Amino acid sequence: MRDAQAALAGKIVLITGASSGIGAGAAQVFADQGATVVLTARREKPLRDLVAELEGQGAEASYRVVDVRSDDEVRRLVESVVECHGRLDAAFNNAGVGLARSPMHLLDDDAYDMVMETNVRGVWNCMRHELRAMIAGGTGGAIVNTSSVGGMVASSVGAPYIASKHAVIGLTKAAAVEYAEHGIRVNAIAPGLTRSEMTDDWFTVPGTEQRAHRSAPQQRIAEAVEVAEAAAWLCSDKASFVTGATLAVDGGRTAW
Repeated sequence: MRDAQAALAGKIVLITGASSGIGAGAAQVFADQGATVVLTARREKPLRDLVAELEGQGAEASYRVVDVRSDDEVRRLVESVVECHGRLDAAFNNAGVGLARSPMHLLDDDAYDMVMETNVRGVWNCMRHELRAMIAGGTGGAIVNTSSVGGMVASSVGAPYIASKHAVIGLTKAAAVEYAEHGIRVNAIAPGLTRSEMTDDWFTVPGTEQRAHRSAPQQRIAEAVEVAEAAAWLCSDKASFVTGATLAVDGGRTAW
C-alpha cells in the first residue's frame, strides 16, 4: 500500500532522461515517495523495463519516448500528461549529454551544437511547456533542472558542457523570478560525478575510478539515488520556500 503521507503522495511528476543514471534513480525515488511518474527518454527498452519494475512494486508509472531537442515532441508529451492525469504538479528536467574531454580549439561546431541542443534547448523546451501547463492548472508546481558542478566551477577541458550547465542555472534563476507569482518554484541541482553507464565505461580504464573517488572531500562518487533524493526534496512541499536555488550534490567538491 502506498503511503498517503509520503513527501510526493498524489503528485503527478514528469521525469526526462529517465532511461538510466540519475533519471532512472529518480523514477524509483519519486515513485517510492508516492508520486505518479511519467518517464521519458530516447531509448524505449530501458523505459519499458523500468516502468514494468515500478508497476510490479505497486507504483503508478508510464513512459513516452521523447527527444527533448524537439519542441513539438515536448509539447505533445506535456499535453498527454495533462490529458491523462488532469494536471502536472512537478517536473525533473534531467535529460542531458556529456562530451569527450577535449581542448576547446580541437572541438568543432558539431560538438558544441550537440551539447547545447540537448542540455540547454532541451531544458528550454521542457520548461516552456511545463510552465504553461502549471499556469493553466492554477495550483502552482515545482520544476527541477539538472545542471552540474560544471555549472558552478570550470575544469581545463569540456568548454561546451561547462557552458551548457552554466546556462541551465541561468534559465533556472530567470524562471524562478518570473513565475513565483504563479506559485511555481524552479530550482536546479548540481551533481558531482555520479555512477552511471557513462562512468562504468570510464572505469574500465585502470586507475580511473580511484582518481574519481579523490575528486571530492568525501572521497567517493555519488550513487544515482543520492542525487535523485535531492531532486525529490526540491519537488516536494517540504521545499516550499526554496526557489531560484542551485543545490550542489557533490560530496563537497565545490567547497574546495
